[in-house]
Formats: sequence, C-alpha cells, structure tokens
Amino acid sequence: MRVITGSARGRRLKELPGLETRPTTDRVKEGIFSSIQFEIEGRRVLDLFGGTGQLGIEALSRGAAHCTFVDLRKEAAALIRENLKLTGLEDRATVVQGDALAFLTRSRESFDLIFLDPPYDSDLLKKVMETIPAIDNVSENGIIVCENGSTADWPEVQPPYRLQKEYRYGKIRTALYRRLPGPARPEG
Repeated sequence: MRVITGSARGRRLKELPGLETRPTTDRVKEGIFSSIQFEIEGRRVLDLFGGTGQLGIEALSRGAAHCTFVDLRKEAAALIRENLKLTGLEDRATVVQGDALAFLTRSRESFDLIFLDPPYDSDLLKKVMETIPAIDNVSENGIIVCENGSTADWPEVQPPYRLQKEYRYGKIRTALYRRLPGPARPEG
C-alpha cells in the first residue's frame, strides 16, 4: 500500500495486522482519484472510516487543505497518526478515535469531500448516507465517495444530494454522490 502521487508519492503506508481492516486496493484507489482529480486541491476532507488513513492521506498528498480522519478502533487511530508522520502530512490532519455516526452528528464542520469505506457486512453506509443529508454537512458541489461490495445496493438520498456515478472493480464498487447547489430539503 503506497501513496500514488503528490507530495508523498511512493511512500509506503503501514497496515494493521489481521483481517479487521480491509485497505482499498491500489486499482480501486487509482480509479477513485482519477474520477475526482480536479476536485481535491484546497478542499476540506473527511475520511470517516479511516482504517489505515490511505484515502485521506492520498487526498492530502494531492493538495487537500485539511483532512479529518475518524475510526472507532484505538489501534487504527494510532496507525493513521503514524502514517501521517511517515508522509509528513500531520500538520494538515486531525485524527479522531470515535464512532462515525456520533462524530457526524456532533461535528459542526462542513466538508468538500467525504470518503466512506465502512465494513461491507454492516449497514453503516446506509446509516451514514441517511445522516449526512439530514445534517447537511457537505459544501455545495461537494462529493461523497463510497465503497462497498458488489452485492449491496447504493443508498438512496434526498435532494439536493444525488448519486452521480458508480464504478465497478471486480467485486468492489465505488459511487460518487454530489451535493448540488441549493438548500437542503425543507424540514417538516
């Protein structure tokens, strides 16, 4: 697992032992970043299920202004900090050890780019994609990048959010959701 391009290009990132963390493959990561390559520089990023931190670190390496990493596991949060130090990107990052949904509901930040790569066998992607539009913490024209296994359906979202594109890489699929300009759906 390595950083593909940018200021930390070629740096190898450390991984957690065991099967609890499933790092995004280089092929999938290259596909994701090629589809959003002009929408990273200067942006505020959230890597919500950080794992090793590789998606957020790739964004920082490509010029993102700041990335907040969130992971429930203490050892994953520690590894993200270690990988940020290895790449020299720790000055533009915040690492939060905690629950993804709890972080979303109490965060007052707005993000331009959000990476969602939760465990495939959970309903976390659906729950997070219900929460994000409800609290509307994505900037206008902001992007949400989701990853899941090939058998799961993509969550439906309310306007002004919409599913823009999806891609397939063997058994892994990714989707880009965008927050269109305009107000979030009215309450009530």
